[in-house]
Amino acid sequence: MGRTITIDPITRLEGHGKIDIFLNDEGDVDRAYFEVPELRGFEKFAQGRPVEEMPQITSRICGVCPTAHHMAATKALDDLYHVEPTPAALAIRQLVYNTFTFEDHALHFYFLGGPDFVVGPDAAKPVRNILGVVAAVGVETAGRVIAMRKAAREIISMFGGKVIHPVLGLPGGVARAVTAEEQQKCIQIANDAVEFCQFSLEVFDNVVLKNDTYVNLILSDAYTHRTYYMGMVDENNHVNFYDGQLRVVDPDGNEFLKFPAQDYLKHVAEHVEPWTYIKFCYLKDIGWNGFEEGPKSGVYAVAPLARLNAADGMPTPLAQQAYEQMYETLGGKPVHHTLANHWARLIEMLSAAEMMQKFASAPELIDPNIRNLPTQTPDEGVGVVEAPRGTLFHHYCTDDRGIVTRANLIVATQNNAARIAMSVDRAAKGVIHKGEIDDGILNKVEMSFRAYDPCHGCATHALGRTPLLVKIYDGDGRVVRKVARNSG
Repeated sequence: MGRTITIDPITRLEGHGKIDIFLNDEGDVDRAYFEVPELRGFEKFAQGRPVEEMPQITSRICGVCPTAHHMAATKALDDLYHVEPTPAALAIRQLVYNTFTFEDHALHFYFLGGPDFVVGPDAAKPVRNILGVVAAVGVETAGRVIAMRKAAREIISMFGGKVIHPVLGLPGGVARAVTAEEQQKCIQIANDAVEFCQFSLEVFDNVVLKNDTYVNLILSDAYTHRTYYMGMVDENNHVNFYDGQLRVVDPDGNEFLKFPAQDYLKHVAEHVEPWTYIKFCYLKDIGWNGFEEGPKSGVYAVAPLARLNAADGMPTPLAQQAYEQMYETLGGKPVHHTLANHWARLIEMLSAAEMMQKFASAPELIDPNIRNLPTQTPDEGVGVVEAPRGTLFHHYCTDDRGIVTRANLIVATQNNAARIAMSVDRAAKGVIHKGEIDDGILNKVEMSFRAYDPCHGCATHALGRTPLLVKIYDGDGRVVRKVARNSG
């Protein structure tokens, strides 16, 4: 009789989750399940509320990516009230959003994903964290990381009043104008951000790309899937985090779909499984054919690597150079290696920093005309941005008084959910053999989901206290070890 191994809680992500790994009689993996034990509720919370409150309500979904929800909701209000933001408002939004993308990517690389590479996937638990990263890269480097993120968050606070739940976006504009003095401060921070990104790419090159063990892990079958990829692109098919059309490429990198945000329900649907609270998105144009890969599967991915795969290039020169280097090193487009998300994330971080420079220097940034007031009756609106962890949809319907009658949110981790489930199963089968299991092996299973930077606070929502329990079974199905921990 086989046995079951449970990883609960999984670590270094936002939200809660667990992994159940079922072994057969030979000790190999029969199936591994990525389970999300949280119940989502924000779509119901929104009903009956004035739609103008949505940028504030939805930013409470997550403390890691509140700016993504705030901006997607604000764009949905623009669409719902049929009003365009002024040039100054657009520049402010773009500056804030690229700043948020920059600092969020820095958070994941150094604090969440970085320990697996900087310290090592087999390192002991007490050092496989930010403290281990500090010990490995030095206190001076760690101080630089913290100072840079602090400076970036100051820009968000400057425009939004606070960094966690910003008060910035309004239908047709933003809440406050920018002074010339504030603009100069933003320019300096943006310049520092570009230097920091170049430094971070050097760290990745020295620590990861020059280590054959890590490179072989990235390229291994355990972390590789051939799927479709989705990302937002501008008029040149270059990556854009704030605005554009959604582009989908097939497993060979050919354009499969390209559509405006308002058409997302024509192409994206959700599938339900009984063993998790998260829904699994798939491409309607193909259909749900299970957790399979290849051109006949409706499974697709979002997040940094998917965005780069779906685009023809980056919108900024330094990021474009890094983009070309990644694809040349990994054998051309598209790249199907899940762990390459970490490299793609740094390339996006550099692009965001360059875009910070662009919008911080824009003359219209300090134009006092920051809002076009809505004059039309609200009805229905869709707003889409590229959250750091992937495509984020906000869709609201209201009555003629602007009271929400229906809300639909499809967040990045939902878009990625099927591929994440596949990645966990593939990694478990790739690293667990003959029942030989240790902490390092289990961490390599966790690395498969961690590369996506998942956010289950966004994808679901916990009600009350979530107990965390690990059970290890012997060959006869008896519990031989149990570790419990409460989470408030």
